[in-house]
Amino acid sequence: MRVTGTVQGVGFRPFVYRHAVALGLSGYVANDSEGVLVEVEGTPEQLDELSHRLAEEPPPLARVATLETISLPATGGESGFRIVESRSERAPAVAVSVDVATCDDCLAELIDPADRRYGYPFTNCTNCGPRYTIIRSIPYDRPATTMAGFPMCEACAAEYADPGDRRFHAQPNACPACGPQLRLLGVDGRVVAEEGEALDGAVKALLAGRILAVKGLGGYHLAADASDADAVAELRRRKHRDDKPFAVMVPDLGAARALCRLSSDAEAALTSLRRPIVLARRHPGADGVADGVAPGLPELGLMLPYTPLHHLLL
Repeated sequence: MRVTGTVQGVGFRPFVYRHAVALGLSGYVANDSEGVLVEVEGTPEQLDELSHRLAEEPPPLARVATLETISLPATGGESGFRIVESRSERAPAVAVSVDVATCDDCLAELIDPADRRYGYPFTNCTNCGPRYTIIRSIPYDRPATTMAGFPMCEACAAEYADPGDRRFHAQPNACPACGPQLRLLGVDGRVVAEEGEALDGAVKALLAGRILAVKGLGGYHLAADASDADAVAELRRRKHRDDKPFAVMVPDLGAARALCRLSSDAEAALTSLRRPIVLARRHPGADGVADGVAPGLPELGLMLPYTPLHHLLL
């Protein structure tokens, strides 16, 4: 079976694995330069059912463009089903998932003091986290991403290898013991603080009216306290941005509703996996946002956090 579309970086291989095992099929699944390749042995009924599931019930982040099935003579040599090493035999012709906002499961771990990823600003899983911005080459596998320099610890490797875990074959999988670490740098580029102290220092800087350059997915953005008129004015001065409105990141949908009138479509967009900036009409007299954020305009551009770091900063 040859599957094309957005099928790399979306948990498609683990998805194929689980269904193939559940159906009692043998064979393998692999990423390659065209998408996902599945070689599988079973009865015609089993193979038809697998094909149906791949086409009609793909993972939430996947988009199947084509599914081509080619019949081959049975070899009888396959025993069990497995995920095998990716192949790169042709020029890349596959779509890779965009970056995806932090899922509810990862967010729950982020704020659970008993969890080993408590407060870890780079947590992710098969259902969320960086994809497109960490890829160096295709097929999509950890060695072909910027995570190649962060070997997984024993605990993360166990999750990665466990078909029942939501981090099964999650390429960016990481934790405080083995993954990237947070650092706070001063204006001279020197490290001021690391890990938890870096987060505390960043929050204190924002509350003190400082401007923070936050390295997010795909690049940097400048952040300031939206309620601090002086901080907003200073940000405008530095960016030479006299009146073009700034976007406002709020912690949750409740905070967004308190600032603006939101339609059901606006709420759906705000909470979608892409986390776009959504324009919404501001409530008259709504407090908490300085006038300089969107001078003279009745609308605000709202957005919700899309990485664990953003959640922690708010």
